[in-house]
Amino acid sequence: MEKFFSVGDVANLSQIVHEALQEKASPNANEALGKHKMMGLVFLNPSLRTRLSTQKAAMNLGMNVMVMNMDKDGWALETRDGVVMNGTTVEHIREAAAVMGEYCDILGLRCFPGLKDAEEDYSEDLFNKFLKFCNTPVVSLESATRHPLQSLTDLITIIENGDFTFNEATQQYIPNGKKPKVVLTWAPHVKALPQAVPNSFSEWMCEAQKQGLVDFVIAQPKGYELNEDFTPGATLVYNQEEAFKDADFIYVKNWSSYKDYGKILPFEGEWMPTLESLKITNDAKVMHCLPVRRDLELGSDILDSEKSLVVKEAGNRVWAAQVVIKRILENK
Repeated sequence: MEKFFSVGDVANLSQIVHEALQEKASPNANEALGKHKMMGLVFLNPSLRTRLSTQKAAMNLGMNVMVMNMDKDGWALETRDGVVMNGTTVEHIREAAAVMGEYCDILGLRCFPGLKDAEEDYSEDLFNKFLKFCNTPVVSLESATRHPLQSLTDLITIIENGDFTFNEATQQYIPNGKKPKVVLTWAPHVKALPQAVPNSFSEWMCEAQKQGLVDFVIAQPKGYELNEDFTPGATLVYNQEEAFKDADFIYVKNWSSYKDYGKILPFEGEWMPTLESLKITNDAKVMHCLPVRRDLELGSDILDSEKSLVVKEAGNRVWAAQVVIKRILENK
């Protein structure tokens, strides 16, 4: 593994989940891998779980860690080529990324979309330029279109809390009985949020479905359909109750419209899950990437119940980051 940006960087989902759970069982077993190596974490946007979990993962592997908050501590970056820098930008991404690569053995980068221009955001210009100019492996800590560490975490959490057996010979998890039904459901919010988390979750679940691990359904109001590049094979429904029937895992997340890019659209019905709405499920466990707005996106009755996996899910962020960093170190 030379970079980690999407599910396309992982060939066998079962194998990487199994490896992550081995790291969880023995957090410091591979600390010699990162000895005298440096992990750089570059944040252009706020972070809690991604920052702390990735730091802990790198330290478990013996690495030193440097954190750079570009929005507070760094110079304003110019990302365009062929422009005279006589405005507000101070440093070009060509030099900034290259210098970071000189200091770090692995770079993690977090940046959000502007939610104004779909073509610009979905080009992943900033991430791709960092990847091009830093000359060292790069891990996405969330980008304009994806949050792969969160999605790997989510798959780890589903496997860990589901009923699966790992076949050592084939390096595949096999569901014991029917495949779990996993539902991604849209939920309300007070502001327009990126599609990165649902895009990424959908991309990973579609691949997990292809590899025989889950059945995957997306529930959203009309107008909130994700970019179809991220949903191949998913069952799309527009009624949350229909989606919840016999569900085993429910992933709750808000996102703004892709079709009417970055907008909050009107919707009909009640889309915030509660314990009452879970009665038609197969005793489903509920997930959310956090932070969550209680009693807006997700009912407190669920969050404070045994049905909530959100804290365990957040804990697994460490092992998702650790297995990715481990694989990159093994390749260096």
